[in-house]
Amino acid sequence: MQKNGCHNEHRDDHIKDDSDDDDVPRNPLILKLKSLAELSEEETSVLTRICAHPQIVGAGTDLIRIGDRPDGVYLILDGIACRYKLRANGARQIMAYLLPGDHCDLDVALLERMDHSIGALSVCKVVRIDLGTIRPLLADHTGIANALRLATLVYEATLREWVVNLGRRTAEERIAHLVCEMLLRLRAVGRTIGDGYALPITQADLADTAGLTIVHVNRTLASLRLQGLVERSGRHLTILDLARLEALAEFRPNYLHLGGGSAI
Repeated sequence: MQKNGCHNEHRDDHIKDDSDDDDVPRNPLILKLKSLAELSEEETSVLTRICAHPQIVGAGTDLIRIGDRPDGVYLILDGIACRYKLRANGARQIMAYLLPGDHCDLDVALLERMDHSIGALSVCKVVRIDLGTIRPLLADHTGIANALRLATLVYEATLREWVVNLGRRTAEERIAHLVCEMLLRLRAVGRTIGDGYALPITQADLADTAGLTIVHVNRTLASLRLQGLVERSGRHLTILDLARLEALAEFRPNYLHLGGGSAI
């Protein structure tokens, strides 16, 4: 892993180990996969063992960089990571968020070299599964294989929605849509409180996600706040009126295949 690929400033985000507090949500990978497919007790135990020895990486750390040879599949257990590309002038485009419970490409071993980078936007708790473990995992555990492949289809559907965001939505609609999407994705893995959630990323990260300037993101968030739709305090974002925010964004969460949204 290499530092500063996401060129974020340092942040002192604190991630607790699950053993620190009995109230900490259960394993997000298991929660996510169970929302997509049936898992046996044995398969749940296998996933628990896989996640048993995570490591903490700092904000701005690259898990893998464009041009690298793939060396494993990364699971995000806490924090927010992203897929991104950099232009020659240093401009960054974020193409996907990896939230708790998300994983990198299962078929990454088919690539000779990475065509994008994956980096931590916040302090993250991650697990790396070596490529030699992936094949028997998928071959021997049908429930896990089905759930992971369904998750990959959801990632692809989400990317399509992000393309619409960048090409056909206004700044307010882009940010509103992203905020609604993250609520449902985090709710599926037990990481929300009501209609709020931790958002330990910067306005620069949001700008590089939505194809906007930092100033434009700041103004957009201010506008959404003045309309009584969202409120951001430090690293926490609260949706004040979910129905109105979904209507503004034309948010239809069927592409997530997770349920739980008021627009379903």
